[in-house]
Amino acid sequence: MAQVLEFTLPDLGEGLTEAEIVRWLVEVGDVVAVDQPVVEVETAKAMVEVPCPYGGVVTARFGEPGDEVPVGQPLVTVAVGGQEAAAGSVARPGAESGGAEQGSGSVLVGYGTGGAVPRRRRVRPGAEPSTVVERPVVEGPVPVVSPLVRRLAREHGLDLRTLRGSGKDGLILRADVERAIAETQPVPAALANGFAVRADAPQSSGAETRVPLRGLRGVVAEKLSRSRREIPDATTWVDADATELLAVRAAMNAASGAPKVSVLALLARICTAALARYPELNATVDTERNEVVRLPAVHLGFAAQTERGLVVPVIRNAHTRNTEELAAEIARLTEAARAGTLSPAELTGGTFTLNNYGVFGVDGSTPIINHPEAAMLGVGRIAPKPWVFQGELAVRQVVQLSFTFDHRVCDGGTSGGFLRYVADCVEQPAVLLRGL
Repeated sequence: MAQVLEFTLPDLGEGLTEAEIVRWLVEVGDVVAVDQPVVEVETAKAMVEVPCPYGGVVTARFGEPGDEVPVGQPLVTVAVGGQEAAAGSVARPGAESGGAEQGSGSVLVGYGTGGAVPRRRRVRPGAEPSTVVERPVVEGPVPVVSPLVRRLAREHGLDLRTLRGSGKDGLILRADVERAIAETQPVPAALANGFAVRADAPQSSGAETRVPLRGLRGVVAEKLSRSRREIPDATTWVDADATELLAVRAAMNAASGAPKVSVLALLARICTAALARYPELNATVDTERNEVVRLPAVHLGFAAQTERGLVVPVIRNAHTRNTEELAAEIARLTEAARAGTLSPAELTGGTFTLNNYGVFGVDGSTPIINHPEAAMLGVGRIAPKPWVFQGELAVRQVVQLSFTFDHRVCDGGTSGGFLRYVADCVEQPAVLLRGL
C-alpha cells in the first residue's frame, strides 16, 4: 500500500526564508529516485536544484514558475512503497525499502547520494498508487538562462514561450525581451516629437514607481543596513603608484604557457599578506558576548557585479593559495556568478572582502563593511595621473585605495599600518618577497 509523503521547501541556509520557483524538473505521475532534483528555485543568493529525499511517484506539485514559496511550504507529494514507487526508487545503502525509510534526509543540491537518476516514467492510468492526482502540467522549459530576463518578462506580462531568441541555439536574451516589451507599449509622446527615447528608460506617467526590496536586492539592503546599524566603521584612504604592479603583471602574463593573472588576483595576494601581518583585522564581533573573535583562516570575498545584482563569492582558505591559484579561483567563481550557479556555500562564510569598484570607472568610494566581517579594502580605477617619481614630475598609473574597518576590533594605528603595507606592495611588489 502506498504512503503519500509531503516534501516541503527546506531551509537553504543563511537565513533565507523563501525561494522563487524557476522551473519544475518533474511532472505529476513521474517516478523519482531518492535525492533526485525535482525543482529549480532561485533564492536571493543563487539558483539551486532541490532534491527530494523520497523515492516514489509524484502525486502533486505546488506552485508554478514565478511563485514565491516560503520555507516549510509544500513543494511536492510523493507516493512511496507502492509497486511503481519501489521500481523507480534508489534507496541509500543500508536503508530499508518502502515507506518513509526511503527518504535520505538530503535537502540541498550536491548533498545527495550521488546515485544514478533514472529516466522519468509516467504511471499508467489506473495503476497503483491510486492517490495520483491530475494537476496542470507546466510546459517544457524555454531557452532562458538569465533570471533577470525571466523577471523582466514576468513584470511586463510577457510570455517567453512566444519569443524567438537571438542568442546561440535560440537562447532568449535581455535584448529580445526589451524589444518585445517596446513593441507592445505605446509610442512615447517624446518620440513622436522627434526625441530619441531608450526603450528601457522609465517613462513619466505622473505616478510614482515602487520597486519591491526582495530577493537578492532585499538581502543586500538588509545586510548593508545592519552593517550601518551595528558597526562603528571608519574609512582611511591613500593614493598609490601602481605602475610597477602593472609591470609585474605584464611580465607574469608574458611567460609562455603560464595562466593569466589578473590585477584582482595580485590585490588578493597582497590582502592575504597584509592580513598575515595584521591578523586582528580578520575578525568578527560577537555582540552577545561582547567579544572580538579573531579568525584563523582567511576566506576572502570579492565583489562581483552580475545581471542579478551585486554578489560576493568567497575564496576559501585564501591565505594558503599563491597568486596563480587565486587567479584561477577568482575566474571560476566570477563565471559561476554571472551564470547564476554559485552555491550558497560559495557565497557565505567570508572573513574579509576586496571590492574593486574601479571597474566602474570611478576613483574612490567609502566601502560599507560586509557584515559580520570587520574590514573591507576598496580599489578604484588605475589611471594615468601626474605623480612625483624620484624627485621628478611624471605621468604614472595611480590608484586610490580605501580601507573601511570596524573601530571595535582595532584603532587607527592598525588600520593605517594595514593600508600602508598594501600601498607599499602596490608601489613596490618586491616588498612581498620579504614574506615569501
